Order: sequence, then C-alpha cells, then structure tokens
Amino acid sequence: MMVPMRDGIKLFTRIYTPINGSDTLPILIMRSPYSDWNIGVLSPEKDSYVKNLAQDGYIFVYQNIRGKQKSEGDFVMEGPFDRKNCKAIDEASDTYDLIDWLVKNIPSNGKVGQLGISYPGELALISAAKNPHPALKAVSPQGTVGDFFMGDDYFHNGAFRLSFAFEYSYGEEATRGDTTFPFMQYDLYDWYLNLGSLANVNKKYFHNQIPTWNGFVAHPNYDKFWANKAPVNYTDTPNIPILHVGGFWDQENMNGPEMLYAKMERYDRNNYNHIILGPWCHGQWSDNDATVIGDYNMGRNTADDFRALQTEWFDYYLKGKGDGAFPEAICFQTGSNTWKRYAHWPDHSTKNTKLYLNDNNKLSFQKPTDGDKGFDTYISDPENPIPYRRRPIEVTYSDSSSWDTWLTEDQRQVDHRPDMISYKTEPLDTDVTITGNVVANLFASTTGSDADWVVKVIDQYPEYYKPKPEMSQYELIIATDIFRGRFRTSFTSPQAIVPGKVEEYKIKLHEVNHVFKKGHRIMVQIQSSWFPLYDRNPQRYVPNIFAATEKDFIKTTQSIYRSKHFATCIELPIVRDNSVRLTAK
Repeated sequence: MMVPMRDGIKLFTRIYTPINGSDTLPILIMRSPYSDWNIGVLSPEKDSYVKNLAQDGYIFVYQNIRGKQKSEGDFVMEGPFDRKNCKAIDEASDTYDLIDWLVKNIPSNGKVGQLGISYPGELALISAAKNPHPALKAVSPQGTVGDFFMGDDYFHNGAFRLSFAFEYSYGEEATRGDTTFPFMQYDLYDWYLNLGSLANVNKKYFHNQIPTWNGFVAHPNYDKFWANKAPVNYTDTPNIPILHVGGFWDQENMNGPEMLYAKMERYDRNNYNHIILGPWCHGQWSDNDATVIGDYNMGRNTADDFRALQTEWFDYYLKGKGDGAFPEAICFQTGSNTWKRYAHWPDHSTKNTKLYLNDNNKLSFQKPTDGDKGFDTYISDPENPIPYRRRPIEVTYSDSSSWDTWLTEDQRQVDHRPDMISYKTEPLDTDVTITGNVVANLFASTTGSDADWVVKVIDQYPEYYKPKPEMSQYELIIATDIFRGRFRTSFTSPQAIVPGKVEEYKIKLHEVNHVFKKGHRIMVQIQSSWFPLYDRNPQRYVPNIFAATEKDFIKTTQSIYRSKHFATCIELPIVRDNSVRLTAK
C-alpha cells in the first residue's frame, strides 16, 4: 500500500502479517532505497536474514524511501540530516510517520523495532537519533556507515574509493530503480586505468548528471558537506536500545559499526548500547549459511549464531521474553573460531605492544638500534598500480564478482611485486592473541609531493598446514587500511609533502579479534596503490585530485624507515595473559 507522510507524499510499503497471527504481535520495520535487498521481495519466512523472527511471530513492514522504486517524491542519496531540527522532513520524520500510521491502522501490541543492513541500517540509526516515535522500542543498525570520508563507502583516510563510488553512485542515481553502468569489457582494471584522470568521468560519462559524483568533485577534503553526512556526528546518547552489527572483513563499512558503537558508548547511561562483530563480509550474517568467507573456514555456520542472537534481542524489547542480560559485546575470534563475550569493548585485558620493522625484511618486538639510516625503498608507478584483488576485476555487484570476499584473498598474489615491501616474524613459538584496535606508526618519505600508504597486517600460515594443505603459506589479511599523505596533519586543510622529508603517519587499521596460532608468522605489507578500488594518487600534489591532468601522474621512489629514530611499528593490542616472546630470535 501507499502510506502517506506529513507532507502528502506517499511511500510504497509492503506489510506481511502471519497467517492465523494474533493482534498481540510486535512490528519490525525495514526501510530501503533498493529493489531487492532488505525490502520484502521475499516473504519473511523465506528470507534467511529474518526467518527466525518470522517463525517466532512478528509483523514485517518494508518501505521504499522517497524517490526510489514505487515511492513518490525525490531521492536524495544520504541527504543531510539535522538532528536539532525536529520540524525537518527527512528520513527520521518519514519513519516517525510510518510508525504512527502503523500503530493506528495495523493490529499489533503497539511495539515497533527497526533493523537493516548498510543503507537500511543507516535509516534505522537515524530513526533512533532524533525524536524517535514512542512506539519504537529497539533498533539494530547493521553494516552501517560511520563517516563517508574517514573510513567507509567513499573515502578511507582521504583516499577515494574509485570503483565502488563510480558504480554505486551511478547505480542509485542514474534511474529511479537500481541499474548498472554499461561497461563494454569484463576486466575493469584496464577500463579504470584507461579512464585516466578523474576529470574524465564527467567529461566522458556522467556529464554532471550524477549528484553524488558531483559532490565528490566539489568536496575533495573533509568539510561541512562531509561532516553533516557522517552518522557518527549526529549520534551520541542512545535514546532507545541499539544493537550495532559489523564484520571484521566488511569490504564496505568495516569501520562504521565500530565507530558508532564507540561514540555512543561514551554517552550510554542506561546500558542501551551493544555490539556484535563477526567474521563476515558486508551483510554476510544475513546469508543462509556463513561457514566460509573466501578460503577461510569459520568452523561453524555463524549466520545461525547471529540469527539466534538477533531473535533474542528483539524478543526481549518487543515481546518481553528473556532476562535481557545482554553482554556489552559479542565478538567472534578468528584463528580460534570461537565466540567471545565481553563486559567492555575493546577488551581491557590487553597490552599495547609494538612490533617493529627491522632489516632483512624482518619483524620483531625489538626496536631497531641503527640510528636514522635504516630504510627500504620501492618505485610507485601510477601507470602500473597494484590490483586490490585478483584479476579479472568484475563489475562490483555482479554474480561472478569476488567483491564480497577480496579482504580474505591470499596476498601472495601481490607480495612478489617490486612496488611493495613485506616484513615478517619468525614462526611464532606460542599463540598470540590480539583484541582491539591495531594502529600502524609509519615513517616514510617520497620523492613526490603526495603519496598513498597502504598497510596490511597478515597472518601467514605455516609452510605446511596440516588441517588444510592448500592453505599452506596462505597470507590472510587481519587488519588493513590506506592513508592519503596530503592529509597527514589535517583532513580539512591538506598540504603537499616535502620531497625527501621523513614524515610520520598514524594509520588506524581498525578493530580485530584474532589469534595468530603457534607456527604461523605475523607479516606486514606496505604499498602505495590499491587499484581500482582506490583512485591513483598522481603523486604530484594538486589541490583537487578530481581535477588532476595526465601530466600530474609521476613515478616516485618511496622509502620506508626502520631505524632507531624513525622506527616504523605496528601497535598490537595483545591479550595480557599471552606469553608471546617479546624479543627477536
């Protein structure tokens, strides 16, 4: 049916009620811009994401937001949200109006919950952030953006996510429905390379008709445009119980759930704020079976585990079932393949321990002693960037694409390249457990005036791995991210790098919960491109990379320092009772 909003716009809404259901059931809402995800195309009992809840007895309501699919109005992707303006017509007011209509027109127990993954998850967050309807009792934003510029969909630490941003913005804004850019080739690595400067996107393809892309071009730095869009900036005190959900290998919004939970935890006075983190890619917890991700086997169907937790959560707040004794955090521990429950997240029982780069491509818990002369170099060439996943690189959202699982791909595919450097420990003589935030302290210089720095912390499997021989010497990413050098002092006011000057870059690699098993090695890889997920840094500073010309793209020599005075290291949150050897062999 078409449900009216306060300004007369009507939004297309699907409502599912159980056959022979009673009028004492609660309502669960999902709102979405999409045509086929989190929008009720499947009857709930057939949808792996909510089938447990359907069996348990709920009324399900799915609604397309303004201007998408069959809903009236104009679509504004991730439109500005003013939490202080209670009279504004936005996603919060539309959800309020939907709930108000539902409790007056659909027989229920008068209690409503909201959930969703990705964009629908952000909509659930917004509903709770400003003037939630009195009937809204609990929300679960899942795989949700925290900050579009700092570490989710569009930018990571200022580095632009080219292929995702290009394909997603076109897919959502080129038509009222969902669509795909008409690429004329299969392997898009060469397509994006031949695209040249980002200025060619509007010149050749979009012709200024894609509003979100125009926003990228006009706002290459962190300004009010991005600050106003960032959910982390309009959330603080949880108004109602909120369950964040995220994946350690989420290729889209890994950072958001962690960031939002941490921000709201500072203001939580009623024990409303909770989080579940699992061994998943984006939304994988909604699958029927989540036992493997890429080549990594979780040892159990973690989607079943999640569904049970999600049902327990909503049953308590919407039906009054159970004791409500939810732990602060429930986090899967990779390596050991076990679920852990925590009274605090990140866990307090860790010691921040520095793992240093040393000569001969070694990693050690012992700081280098050779003054300031120790460093390694490589050539970074924008004409031959490092692929971020194995080729062919297909359309991001296609049936054949490996987009979902690239963060677990074997990094041996690139570790032989001359434009990157690898370092590793000796085989570990005991298990090493890390729980919490991993941070890279990188000392580096470049012969250019701008540079990207990619740091990967990797679990390298033993030379012969008995449980699964084909995983022998596998290089599995545990923590990683990219940093655009121009933003080393400010994301608002970028500055050119002085060629040859050693600079320090502090790069957050996000939260993990992992056991490096005895006999494995800890490895660190450093490189300066990750293409075409991230655009090619010209490496010659220009005020706006979206306006760079072909002559701005230059080869540079990158130097990674591993000396006493410039001691590049990875800060690992090692569990205190861990008996890891803290000296070099």
